[in-house]
Amino acid sequence: MECDTRKQLQRELEAIGQPDEQAMEASRKHWDRIAKPLKGLGRLEEMITAIAGIQGQEEVVLEKKAVVVLCSDNGVVEEGVTQTDNQVTAIVAENFAKGIASVNRMADLAHADVIPVDIGVARDLTEPGVLRRKIAYGTRNLAKEPAMSEEEAIRAICIGMDLVRECRSQGYRLLATGEMGIGNTTTSSAIAAVLLGLPAEQVTGKGAGLSREGIRHKAEVIRAAIALHQPDRQDVLSVLAALGGFDIAGMVGLFLGGARFGVPVIIDGMISSVAALIAARLCPAAVSYMLPSHMSKEPSSRMIMDELGLKPVIHGDLALGEGTGAVLLFPMLDMAYAVYRENSTFEKIQVEAYQSFDEEETL
Repeated sequence: MECDTRKQLQRELEAIGQPDEQAMEASRKHWDRIAKPLKGLGRLEEMITAIAGIQGQEEVVLEKKAVVVLCSDNGVVEEGVTQTDNQVTAIVAENFAKGIASVNRMADLAHADVIPVDIGVARDLTEPGVLRRKIAYGTRNLAKEPAMSEEEAIRAICIGMDLVRECRSQGYRLLATGEMGIGNTTTSSAIAAVLLGLPAEQVTGKGAGLSREGIRHKAEVIRAAIALHQPDRQDVLSVLAALGGFDIAGMVGLFLGGARFGVPVIIDGMISSVAALIAARLCPAAVSYMLPSHMSKEPSSRMIMDELGLKPVIHGDLALGEGTGAVLLFPMLDMAYAVYRENSTFEKIQVEAYQSFDEEETL
C-alpha cells in the first residue's frame, strides 16, 4: 500500500466510509427479538451491532481474532522517566514470540493469536515469530529534538494499516491493539497534553510504577518538550512526529486500517487510546470502527474516551499494557455473541415480547 506522504495517506483515508447501517439495523431488530429484557446486555449488544455494521452482515464473524502488539523503543528514556532501561522492550517483545508473556496467557484462553511486531526496537530481535517492520532503532529523544521525522511517522502509520490488510487477507475478523515500549507512557502523555489542551501535570501518571517524585520529573520533561517543539494541535501529524513513538504511530495505522479494510479494532489502555484519538483527528469516520475495552488508570484515559465519545465496559484499574485489557474484551464479545446467535426468540417460545419505552417512562 502506497501512503508514504501526506497526500498518499489522505487518499487512503478518503476511501473510508461509514459502517453498513442496514446490517446494524438488522442486528438491532435481531437483539430485540431475543427472549430476554430489551438491551439486557447493554453496551455488549451495541458492540455486536457495531461489528455487524463493520462486517456488513447481521451474522457477525468472531472466530479468528488476534492482538497485534507493536514494539518500539523511545529515546526519551535517556531523561530518566522510567524505572527500567530500554533493554526490557526487546526482552518482552521476544517473550511475545515465545508465547510466555502475560498477554499470551490471556490470549490463549480467549482463543486469540498474538502477533508481535518490531517497528522500532533498539536492537535486532532474533526470536522467530516477530514480524520485522523496523523503521529505526528507536526514536530520538523528544526532550532534545523531534522524536521522528514526519516521513517516519507516516511510514509507521502505513505499516499499521498494512498489518490490518494482511490480517484481513489471512482471515482475521477482529483485532486488538497492544504495545511494548519502555517510555511510551511519557510519549503518549505528551501527545495527550497537546491534543486535549491540558497541562502536563494533569495527564501524567505513574506508568509502570513511578514514585511521586518520578511522576513530577516525568511531567516536567513533557512540559519542557512541548515548550521546545511548540507543536500545532490542529496538525496531528506534526504532534505525533515531535512527541510520539513508532508504536503509537503504528497503532494509529491499525485503527485507520480497521476502518479502511472493514475490521473492528479494539482499543486497549491509555497509550492505545491516544493512538485512537490521533486516528480520529485524521479521519473522524474511523471512530465507528473502534471498540473500547477498559478504562486505564492513567489520568488522561477518561478524558480521551469522552473526546472519542466511547464508553469502555471494563473498569478494573488495569495498568499492565501489552494489549491485555483489549484481550479481556474478546471472551465478553464471544459470550454476548453466543446469546445473539443461539438464544430463542419470543416468537419461538410463544411469549409476548418486551415493549420498548422512552427512558423517562421507565423512571
